[in-house]
Formats: sequence, C-alpha cells, structure tokens
Amino acid sequence: MAPNGYKPLTMSSGYLQSRPDPALLSLVVPCYNEEQSLPLFAEEVTRFMSASPYPCEVVLVNDGSVDRTIEFLADWSARDKRIKVLSLSRNFGHQLAATAGVDYATGDAVVLMDADLQDPLDVIHEMVAQYRNGYDVVCGQRAVRKGENFFKRATAWIFYRMMQMFFLKSLPHDVGDFRLMSRRCVDNLRSMRELHRFLRGMVAWVGYPQICVRYERQARVAGATNYPLSRMIRLAWTAAISFSPLPLRISFFAGGFMSLLAIEEAVRALVAHLSGRTVPGWTSLMIVLCMSNAALLITVGILGEYVAKIFEESKGRPLYIVADTWNVTRLSEAEASAHLAEYQSHPAASEQR
Repeated sequence: MAPNGYKPLTMSSGYLQSRPDPALLSLVVPCYNEEQSLPLFAEEVTRFMSASPYPCEVVLVNDGSVDRTIEFLADWSARDKRIKVLSLSRNFGHQLAATAGVDYATGDAVVLMDADLQDPLDVIHEMVAQYRNGYDVVCGQRAVRKGENFFKRATAWIFYRMMQMFFLKSLPHDVGDFRLMSRRCVDNLRSMRELHRFLRGMVAWVGYPQICVRYERQARVAGATNYPLSRMIRLAWTAAISFSPLPLRISFFAGGFMSLLAIEEAVRALVAHLSGRTVPGWTSLMIVLCMSNAALLITVGILGEYVAKIFEESKGRPLYIVADTWNVTRLSEAEASAHLAEYQSHPAASEQR
C-alpha cells in the first residue's frame, strides 16, 4: 500500500472531471504456466469481487501454457460466470496476451495485472479513487520490490530512467503493466495494432490525464517467474526501437566519429610516408581498420533490426489467435476497430475530445 501521507505522482495532466464508480470493472490477467499460483489468485480475486462496491469481471488469457493452467481456468469459469477465459492457439508472449485481454474487456475501467499476486488487489481501490477524480490512467508505481535480487532491481532502475531520458519522456519510473485505464483510453489503445508492443510505453504515448499510486510489490505467491533475463532484454530492445529512431542516430554519429578518426590516420600515414617511416604505423592502421569494420557492422545490424520490424509489420498478420473461449463472445480485430469508430462518433466522446 502507499505510504501514509504520500502524494500520488502526476505524470500528465489535463482537464479533470469527476466521475462515478465504473459500472463494470474489468481485470485483465495474462497467464502462462501459472497452475501453482492460480488457486491462490482465484481465492483472492473472489474475495475482492465479493467485497467490491462495483461489479467486476475477470478476463483471463491462457497464453499457450503447457501445464494445467487452462484446465483450472475452464473449471473456474464454469463455477463463476464473471470469469471469462480466452485460450490462445499458442504462446504469443505476455504483451500480446495482455492485448487480447484488453480487446475483450468490456468494463468502463480496465485493470491490467498478473496472476502471481505480486501486485496486491487492494491497490485497485486506490486506482478507482483516482479514476473517480477524473484520471484516465492510474499506474501502480513500485515503492518496494520484494523477492527480487539486486541485479534485477538495478537493471530495472537503469532501464526506466534511460527510457525516459532518451526515448519516451512520459514513461513513469518503476511502473510495470499493473495499471487502470478508462474506457476511452482503452478504445484508443485498441486502435494501435502494431505487432511489436511495449504496452507501458503505448499507454503513456496515448496520453490523457495520468497519475501514479505507490505500493509495495510482493514476492510471487508460488512458482517461478516466466520473465527471465533474456525476455527482459528483448522487451527493453523492443521498447527502445518502438518509440525512437535514436539507435539509428547513434550509429550515424558513431560513423561520423570513425570517419574523422580515419581522416586523422590518413594524414598521419601520409606524413609517415613522406618522412620515410611507414612500418611503425602498421599497428595503428590495423586498429583503425578493425574499429571501422566493427562500427560498420553495428550500424548495419541496427538498421537491419528496423528493416526486420518493418517487414514483419507489413505482413498484416493478426496479433494473436484465440482458439477457445469460456463465458465470452468472440471479438475480431475488425469488430474492435468498429467499436472504436462507434466510440469516436458518439456525441459524448466528441465533447471529451
């Protein structure tokens, strides 16, 4: 929970207009091999929904789990009609599974979270309080990160500050995917169908009044993390190249620096030749040659990453494929776009814009 007396951090502001509690609150929960934590999660979610002053639904997305996750979700949905389950045809990754859940959520406010109970459900009440104040995005900001080693905490600290400094200034520090979003924010987020997704950055890019509430992130209740270092690195790289051409610009300036160094070495080689001292310059020449080739290969590699992303986006494939559903009506991407167009043409939405 947020420390006593702590003032929530406002990331972006605008015209705030108070609103009532959401007529329906949607909890979106991607799941991948969570059979150990799901029984505890189900118990906590049931307690939360029973005590909630506003109606709730839970949209759980099975992201191609290879354990008994889907069996538990199907059984849970049979016992409680508020539990909606999507089962993807294979593992598409956390960001796309979260996207599927957001696409199918029907609530006035949508909360994105994980099934490991690291993000306490009681924090959602603080988020809803800020939602009532008029904020469209309420991010959970981690004041304490229990159960994580020093290396993970340090790399996360560096990542968020570098992202804000160089790529996306509106991205808050120490904020994961745990957040509440209003319906108008969700509808605009659903219009963004890019394949390589960094949802935290995309929500920040959408804008609207945003605020953070601090809380203590708990250790996992069961099982091991499904986000190892390799996935974290891939997510960080996707985040970097999705929101800025800075890596290309860095390679451009690196090429300029190597060109100046090559000119300097050319002048030095000419002077050595005229003075009859050509052999001593062989070492420095080889060093510059190797550095130039390395810089060229790095530049081509970065350019190749951008070209590869363009190639994959140009295929126009769906972001995910839903194989089975429980307690939910199928929603195609075309229908999602139609819902967004209907929202944008609504008189109330026009007044808000």
